[in-house]
Amino acid sequence: MKIKQWVVAGRKVPSEKDPNPTIYRMRIFASDEVIAKSRFWYFVKRMLKIKQVQGEVVSIKEVKEKKTNVAKTYGIIIRYESRTGIHNMYREYRDTSLCGAVGRLY
Repeated sequence: MKIKQWVVAGRKVPSEKDPNPTIYRMRIFASDEVIAKSRFWYFVKRMLKIKQVQGEVVSIKEVKEKKTNVAKTYGIIIRYESRTGIHNMYREYRDTSLCGAVGRLY
């Protein structure tokens, strides 16, 4: 499973009450476009209380890296839930691309 970087932008569906809703953009790491949209709505629902039925995806684009011939160190901050609670963690990975570093995290 190859992890790719996606930029997903979405908003609430325009209505008479709010004709120009705010557009929210997020960087998502997923294997394909369908999973990226699903993860976008998962986070938007938790943070902004907007359901998928009440919203629409404005754009979704895959981000390609320009230089992947040089190794770099990437620092990644993750948050995960365990049986004892919620934990924050910082890990560093050395790889030629950001997607490769995120793939090593999984």
